[in-house]
Amino acid sequence: MTTTEPSPAATALPSLRLARERFLSGRPLPCGVPEEVVAAWRRARFFGVPHDLEEPAVAPPRPVESALLCAARPVLDRLVPALGADRSLLVLTDERLRVLWTAGSVPGLDPCPVLSEQEVGNNSAALALRTRRRAEVHGPEHFLDRWQDVSAVSVPVLAPEGGRVAGTLTVASPASRLGTARSPHPHAALAEAAAAAVETELRARAGRAERVLLDAYVRAAGKSGRAVADDAAADRALADRAVADRAVVVLDGRNRLISDSAQQLLTPEVLGALERTAVSARHTDAAGEVGQPDGTGVSEPPMVPELPEGAGLVARIDPVRLDGVVIGIVAVLEPLAGPVPSVPAVPRPPCSLTGSSVSWRHAVGRAVELARSPEPLLVTGERGTGKSALALELLGTAARAAVEIADAAQDPGLERALPTWPADRPLLLRHAERLAQPGVAALNSLLDTHPDTRLLVTYTPGAPVGPCLQRLLDKLSARSVPLPPLRERTEDVRELLPALAPRPAPGQPPLTWTLDALRALERYPWPGNVTELAHVVRALAEHRRMSGPVRRAELPDAVREGPAARPLSPMEHAERAAILEALRRHGGNKARAAAALGIGRATLYRKLRGYRV
Repeated sequence: MTTTEPSPAATALPSLRLARERFLSGRPLPCGVPEEVVAAWRRARFFGVPHDLEEPAVAPPRPVESALLCAARPVLDRLVPALGADRSLLVLTDERLRVLWTAGSVPGLDPCPVLSEQEVGNNSAALALRTRRRAEVHGPEHFLDRWQDVSAVSVPVLAPEGGRVAGTLTVASPASRLGTARSPHPHAALAEAAAAAVETELRARAGRAERVLLDAYVRAAGKSGRAVADDAAADRALADRAVADRAVVVLDGRNRLISDSAQQLLTPEVLGALERTAVSARHTDAAGEVGQPDGTGVSEPPMVPELPEGAGLVARIDPVRLDGVVIGIVAVLEPLAGPVPSVPAVPRPPCSLTGSSVSWRHAVGRAVELARSPEPLLVTGERGTGKSALALELLGTAARAAVEIADAAQDPGLERALPTWPADRPLLLRHAERLAQPGVAALNSLLDTHPDTRLLVTYTPGAPVGPCLQRLLDKLSARSVPLPPLRERTEDVRELLPALAPRPAPGQPPLTWTLDALRALERYPWPGNVTELAHVVRALAEHRRMSGPVRRAELPDAVREGPAARPLSPMEHAERAAILEALRRHGGNKARAAAALGIGRATLYRKLRGYRV
């Protein structure tokens, strides 16, 4: 269950209505307006959302391929009768806040096709997605005119893998039904219970699929052929023993199980081809294929993947089915006889464009669309999200060679950059948040006189900005692209790993990862985003001495163990580091580590639990 603080609107709806009217007209706000509400209105203005936004004439099509919708539909269908005469609206969105499903109705309220702040301003679904907790937005807290009489509560739905937010569940009703001050939304309990039920269904489905993939992995290895054990650890141990000689790969588009023999044959290009085959098999599942009698086997005939030229191997591909639906593929690899013809290396896609998550594709697509016009472009996002790299990529190869780069972190006033900047060349301004007053004034003047300037600006939100910089950001807001942090697109981590790793030396296998290591990488919040991930990958590629895939034990402590359950004091950080070092020195033997540290085993176990080691 999630928790939330009472909505500011629950205490003073009339005063907020007056404050919103003054905000929209540019007049000073009255005292006592909650800062979080004013900040939400400012974000809507920054994104260029019109307060009188009407429903689009043609709504965009809803996504059809959604594991969340498949898991949620049975749960939500059971709730529909409770909304029949209740004047309430139930809305399910995906992780991009696109509406997947609605039921019920609120007089005068038609559901929007997307609930992101960039499109409709402040709302409970966007707030729940950002804070990862239950959120309520009432009446004039909304930015849109059409939602001034609407009260809504939203709960994030967490995916089983890595705890990422898979979507949101919202219940909206007339604002007049809001209870007394500081009381929760009347349907808060319903929303939380529904979200918890959907999460349970997602976990059940994910667990079954993983066991089926493990079973297919063991079967393809040619061992006993029996079903895998009931315990997950026993499953992995059995799988490890079964793949000593046969080159077997099992993929579902997210997870990979790769035997040591297959590891020696695979290249990044071959692995990419197999990944595409797995995704294609799931999306183009032909009806009528016969699987195993229990519905969890491998169907025939095998598929033929399109391997890159010069791969030096052949692959037999079989789809893996669960309840008659393809959930992945199992590939058995065999090397070709004779020498493998050498082919030129296939160039990797730039890291700034790598990623297939919905949020990343949406951001890159919008950036590409805006970059077609020679007008200023603002790229925003947390540090390390790749703002500068994406901006340079948008210019293309020819323009990249001619671009002038100014860094406000080194030249806050732009005294060196602007006087020497030829007007016919694009300018990339990095770290706009570091601009000093002269630099802001110079850019505002430039945009006033030349609004079609080929200017790309990167900006990292955080510290409060002054009025002049705010004016500059307001000018650029209509052509802005916010980049999602890596923790909000964890499904892209596996695609980024080969793009960030240095190319292996001739005859050396590429850097690959065990399933446990991949899960640890996806669970880590990556405060430094892609830049931090790149440092970890390159350090492992350059300094590791082991062969085979990277194991979880080789990852940095913070990544391997995940974030601590609570903030640790400096003394606790030092103690935790000493425990980890002792465990490494003694090969994980806790008794020897405790003796070396001079503490009892019971004390060591207690500290391990407290520090989540």
